[in-house]
Amino acid sequence: MGKFDALLEDADDIFGGTPESKYWDIFHQISKDLAHDAFDSIIERIAAMECLLMETIPEEEINARVKQYIFSHPGALDEHKKSLYMELAGELIYRVSD
Repeated sequence: MGKFDALLEDADDIFGGTPESKYWDIFHQISKDLAHDAFDSIIERIAAMECLLMETIPEEEINARVKQYIFSHPGALDEHKKSLYMELAGELIYRVSD
């Protein structure tokens, strides 16, 4: 279970949209500099994950393994994506309030 599963049980009633739509609503309301910084943080996180994967999986195989995982675990992946959108939306709100 993800960190935000309880919040996502009835996302349409609580947030007036999906976690993904709420993230993009917030993203489009923040300044361009904050949006670029937020996107850079996401890319940095992806780069770190790829570096971690390359410690155990040859670089040439990573894309194939990722695609296979996406194909094999659509439900779990969808739920985790919702949690990530909520986490990233929270980070955007935190950046704005800083």
